[in-house]
Amino acid sequence: MIRQQLQYTLGSTDFHLGEKYSGKVRDRYSKGDRLILVTTDRISAFDKILTTIPFKGQVLNQISAFWFDQTKDIVKNHVISVPDSNVMIGKKLKILPVECVIRGYLTGSAWRDYQKGLLVSGIALPPGMKKDQKFETPLFTPSTKEESGKHDLPISEADIVKKGIMSAELLARVKKAALAVFKRGQDVARKNGMILVDTKYEFGLDERGELHLADELHTPDSSRYWYADTYEDRFSKGEDQRMLDKEGLRQWLIREKNFMGDGPIPIIPDEIRISVAQTYIRAYEEITGKAFKAEVGDVAERIRRNLKGRV
Repeated sequence: MIRQQLQYTLGSTDFHLGEKYSGKVRDRYSKGDRLILVTTDRISAFDKILTTIPFKGQVLNQISAFWFDQTKDIVKNHVISVPDSNVMIGKKLKILPVECVIRGYLTGSAWRDYQKGLLVSGIALPPGMKKDQKFETPLFTPSTKEESGKHDLPISEADIVKKGIMSAELLARVKKAALAVFKRGQDVARKNGMILVDTKYEFGLDERGELHLADELHTPDSSRYWYADTYEDRFSKGEDQRMLDKEGLRQWLIREKNFMGDGPIPIIPDEIRISVAQTYIRAYEEITGKAFKAEVGDVAERIRRNLKGRV
């Protein structure tokens, strides 16, 4: 099914649903007080759009819907309805200008910065830590939101307030909500045999100033997952963790193509695209505990049918 779907992947949209903005993965249509978010099959790494992955948009949208439902008692979210497996209709919010990154383990870019002796979003970590080591408490390591094509930059909490990006009171609310949602995510993931390693959140305010979670939530695009049953053994041996996210694609790009975002975007072979699709589908099933159900066919046409008369 994945191989058959290669010819039908959703790389772009043109639904005439309102003012359109295209992000790395989602196409957002603004209509009145609502946003229609269409999750395409595009995949990005190192802030560059690389190719499309069969069924990826469906996986991401359905995982987000699952997590928004799981965390709605902690903080409000933007979801109004999910009329199609690739589409979410949400409230239009004033999105806050800081990306909220929560880290439970020393890995990824934080590990690379630590090796260089750098602070992690203004936080000085203790000496002698090892790659993939768990933090005593998760770190709140925000970053700026840069223009498309540019890397987001780490920023300290103090600088967020000092530069007038957010007030201290609002930042405190955001941090509290982000850490609580991350804890819920880790608890649910652990029950399913996984570790939610790190993630990033987007928050926004409604017209009354109430805080809402927005965009996507705990997907393989915005989060890193490891398998819990092999963590300790691999950590003790200094081996790479078994991953359930797109870090595997990043590592393939680095190892095989020497690509980290600069220069021409390499061609991604179909076999790699199929392998990545299998990872995303496996992520859906292990995170939600449900069998993934999909059909081979034109995603854009299906979305048109499901949205007809509903937006």
